Formats: sequence, structure tokens, C-alpha cells
Amino acid sequence: MLRWRLLLGALFIAALVGLMWLDHHAQTAGLWLLALALVAGLGGANEVVELLKSGGLRPRAAVIYGGTLVVIASNSIPLLWRIVPESQALERAAWPLLAFMLVILGAFVGEMLRYQKPGGVIVNVALAIFGVAYIGLTLSFCAQLRLLGGREAGLVALAALVIVVKMGDTGAYTVGRLFGRHKMTPLLSPGKTWEGAAGGIAFALLGSWMAFHLLPRAMGFELPQRPGSWVVFGIAVGVAGVIGDLAESLCKRDMGRKDSSTWMPGFGGLLDLLDSILFAAPVAYLVWYAGLLGNSN
Repeated sequence: MLRWRLLLGALFIAALVGLMWLDHHAQTAGLWLLALALVAGLGGANEVVELLKSGGLRPRAAVIYGGTLVVIASNSIPLLWRIVPESQALERAAWPLLAFMLVILGAFVGEMLRYQKPGGVIVNVALAIFGVAYIGLTLSFCAQLRLLGGREAGLVALAALVIVVKMGDTGAYTVGRLFGRHKMTPLLSPGKTWEGAAGGIAFALLGSWMAFHLLPRAMGFELPQRPGSWVVFGIAVGVAGVIGDLAESLCKRDMGRKDSSTWMPGFGGLLDLLDSILFAAPVAYLVWYAGLLGNSN
């Protein structure tokens, strides 16, 4: 299992680095990684649907699939049509929110057209909103993070999110296996310990320092930042990643599942790979937009 985990992890990292290189040199920054977000969104939506079905729920799969793709794809509107100035970050972020509201309206209209008898309507709409928000809206923050600060800084912002979260996951796993003694959430996630959580935050801080000091230099530019701001970013994003991991564990336990899927040996499913990023992305966007790191335009 560990061998598969290391092999797949290396392949994922290589693929992500390659896409980031293509995105950095593309004429329109963000499109290559937006395509990745669409693929990840579709896979994540599928696992959400299957997870809900395993718990006896019957969500409208087409609404979750289509709504997730619409919300993520809406991030391309300011890129392709240039109808929002690059300096107006919140105006760019309004597009996925608008798309999300249209998906909610569509979910209600769909239930109106199918209505035959009382029972199940509110559950169907709620499940659609949950699925699209959990996958589509959170991945939209990854897309918006790529657009903050321009071509170079935006790429560093997105890379920092991934580096901090995955360094935190690695640290929590390693330290927890070696030194873990005190269970953090015995019922929700028995394998997690407080020692592992502390190790995860320490590794997240290391990843944050690397992302904001070494990566910009490797790319040939200086990233404006306040002294010690990488500490705030590392802690905030690292803690959000832990919460995201536990949130997915909560959903799996509620549905009686161990993994969201089994197609990736050593990882489980796509949600098991993305869970911490989904919750950390809005936090990373907030920290960056607040001007703590670099230029938030």
C-alpha cells in the first residue's frame, strides 16, 4: 500500500508541475489549471453522488454533475471575455457565486417539473446544493486564487496552497505513525492523533516558508510580503486542511464508508486526495486577498 501511495503521489506531483508550467507560459494564464479543476470537479461530484447513494440517499446526479461543472467553468468568463478588469478580484469571484445561485434555481425548477406527490423534494434540493457547494464552490476558490496577483504571484499563491496542505498531510501521517499516542477524534477518525496534528502544522509551516521564499526565486521574481506572514499563512491553511480532512471523514462515517472510492491504491478516492484542499482554498484566498502576502489584485 505504501508503495502505491508513493508511486501515485510522485505521478500526481509530476503532472501538477507540468500543468503549472504550461499554465505559466500560456497566453491566457489560468486556463490549463481551470481544465484540471473541471476534471477534478467532475470526479469529485461523482464520488459525492456515490457516497450519498451508499447511505441510502438518492440525489439528482445530473444536477450535481452539471451544477458543479457550470460553477467551475464560470471562472473562465473574466479570462475569456475580459469583461472584468484584472484589478477587481471580488468582481471576478462573483461569477461562480452567480452560477451557484442559478444552479439552486435550476434545482428548484427541476423538482417543480417532476413533482408528483409530497416527500423528497426538499431533500433532493438540499443534496444538490450540498454537492455543488462542496465541490464546485470550493474548487472555484482554487481558480480564483490562481488569478490573484497576476501571472507569477497567482501561480505561487495556488502552488503555496497545494504545498502547504500536502506537506501538512505528510507531516501528520509521518509524525502520527511514529509518535502518535493521544487520539484526536477516536470515533470520527481513529487514526488521527494530536501528535500527528502538531507534526502536520509544523510541516505546513515548512511548506509555507518554502513556497513563499524559494519558489518565487526559482521563478525569477520577488514576492512582496510582510515579515512573518508565511507563518500566518502556514498555520491558517494548515488548520483548514485538517478540518477539511475531518469533514470528509464525517461524511464517510455518516454514510458508513471507509473511503470515498477505491480506484487509487494508497489514497482511496479523489475526495480522499482533495478533501483538505477543498476547505483550505477559501482560507488561502482570504489570507491572500487581505494583502498579507503579495499583491491581491
